[in-house]
Amino acid sequence: MSIYSQILLTFTLLLGAAKGFAQATSADYDGYLFAYFEGTGSPALQEQLRFAVSQDALNWYALHDNQPIINSADISSTGGIRDPHLLRGAQQDGFYLTCTDMNTKKNGWETNPGIILMHSNDLISWKSSILDLAKLYPNEFGSVKWVWAPQTIYDPSAGKYLVYFTVRQYANEKLDFYYAYANEDFTALEDTPKLLFSPTFGGIDGDIILKDGVYHFFYKGNTKDADGKEFENGIKKATSNSLLGPWKEDPRYLDVYAGTKTSVEGSSLFKLNNSEEYFLMYDLYSSGKYAFQRSTDLVNFSQTAEFFEKNFHPRHGSVISIYKAEAARLAKKWSGIPDELIK
Repeated sequence: MSIYSQILLTFTLLLGAAKGFAQATSADYDGYLFAYFEGTGSPALQEQLRFAVSQDALNWYALHDNQPIINSADISSTGGIRDPHLLRGAQQDGFYLTCTDMNTKKNGWETNPGIILMHSNDLISWKSSILDLAKLYPNEFGSVKWVWAPQTIYDPSAGKYLVYFTVRQYANEKLDFYYAYANEDFTALEDTPKLLFSPTFGGIDGDIILKDGVYHFFYKGNTKDADGKEFENGIKKATSNSLLGPWKEDPRYLDVYAGTKTSVEGSSLFKLNNSEEYFLMYDLYSSGKYAFQRSTDLVNFSQTAEFFEKNFHPRHGSVISIYKAEAARLAKKWSGIPDELIK
């Protein structure tokens, strides 16, 4: 590389880091940020947004002494949030975070009204919007029971961010995935959500990853017998050449716990920095553990579960890569950043 090229590359990276949301290849990143809600401690504080960081994606450290970074009462209608999904913007436009608007500690599991959309330019200050589907779209979702685990993905063909989530109506037990494009300032949906994917036996906790022109849709699925009784569940996948489908279901279960007495949920994929390897992580919610399996092609996965080293007990979360400048900014706001991420 010439001196001129080195100078240009350094300037580009510094400029992007200063903005806090530069676009770059994974090789440019220095660490990882994990958004989650907590599975232990005071019940009143569990369903709150938390952050943790790692340099190697294996050893994780909770920020702010594992206390909430935002009070759920300030951003939700129920006083609780679950299933936070964090996305780095694809157009140098900040960070996007979506959550389930649900407080099971207070209201139980019977129903929840909708989801939460959040946006930040720096990972510190967030603006948020509450979307109550029953109120916003009474004709289509007036009898909705659950609106779960929203996530966001950028659709390059539309030039917009697509928000997708699981819906269950009171009149129909089937769990299907719906979608809608977010408006420009990420405060609302442009139109009434439409059906995105209807797995044979339903599904929750969807996570879509684009790799080599193919969309991979990971989710928790199940298998039922002729009488409709579920006899197996776990992490499944469907694929499509288009973000809007149609989706082709893979009959396999990908997690090593499928077919055992250990159930998993909340699968989420992220790519390792400076590597072609992905981690498929998931929540072992009955044991309080968080496991992952490895893949380089999103088709074949390691057949042994590995576990993160961490000083917290996350529930259904997500991971993005971050720069050292972003880690330093987080460190100015909250304690817990390891020295290797900021020096």
